[in-house]
Amino acid sequence: MDLQSQIVQYLVTGLTLGSIYAMVGLGFTIIYNATGIINLAQGEFVMFGGLIMVFLTATLRIPMFLAFFITLALVTVIGIIYERVFINPLKQTSLITLIIVTVAVSIFFRGIAMFIWGKNPYSLPPFSSGKPIMFAGAAILPQIFWVLGLSLLTVILMNLFFNRTITGKAMSACAGNRLAASLMGINVSKMILLSFALSATLGAIAGASITPIALMEYDRGPLLALKGFCAAVLGGLGLGTGAVVAGFIIGIIESFSAGFISSGFKDAIALIILILVLFIKPSGIFGSEEVGKVKQF
Repeated sequence: MDLQSQIVQYLVTGLTLGSIYAMVGLGFTIIYNATGIINLAQGEFVMFGGLIMVFLTATLRIPMFLAFFITLALVTVIGIIYERVFINPLKQTSLITLIIVTVAVSIFFRGIAMFIWGKNPYSLPPFSSGKPIMFAGAAILPQIFWVLGLSLLTVILMNLFFNRTITGKAMSACAGNRLAASLMGINVSKMILLSFALSATLGAIAGASITPIALMEYDRGPLLALKGFCAAVLGGLGLGTGAVVAGFIIGIIESFSAGFISSGFKDAIALIILILVLFIKPSGIFGSEEVGKVKQF
């Protein structure tokens, strides 16, 4: 493979990885804006999305299309239960306590997944059949178009939701000032519950779409959470659009680093970027100098 083909291949791979990191980062942002919490169990939503999709299609033999939407519904329910059982009862406690709770929930979810699915990685058939598409000497799997397409559709729908619907604007108001939003008649508790539900749905979409390419296993969540969190911080914590753009940046850098330097080095890229951002511009590339929550997506 010549240099041009390698560059195209790495770019496509980077965009695919970046779309997953973008959705995970967006999930972080939605919950952060509503609660101020860094949900360190966000990666487990992705893990559940992949493994539940495998169970529905491989074990129960449910058609792929139907299984996809059932997966979204089940993981969304997991997100709702998570908020009601672990977060809502502790809403009067300190922020650091709530963040520690998310770590505990992450470990708890991984334990459940290991008990149900074991430690082996699982594969999933691609959403559509077909040979790889050759472009500029690079082979592009059809599933990549599904990942990119679903990511783009998700970002567009989230943008419309937060900027064009009353509920989305209510969530944005909670991000700006929860007390003021409450005084205006907004049910803040309901908005927080909705933020966890949306975040879980985003994770499910990412997990179900990436599994045919990258496989899925019970302990994949923490690494995905780390990279998604890096995307959220790099883009400006609390800024949804920034998290999406930063996710693609991290994915592309990671792909080219793995291709031209070493594949063993790629998982360290996100952590290196996070450290550099915290040293150079803690507010992120799209954030203001004063780090804080934003009111819009």
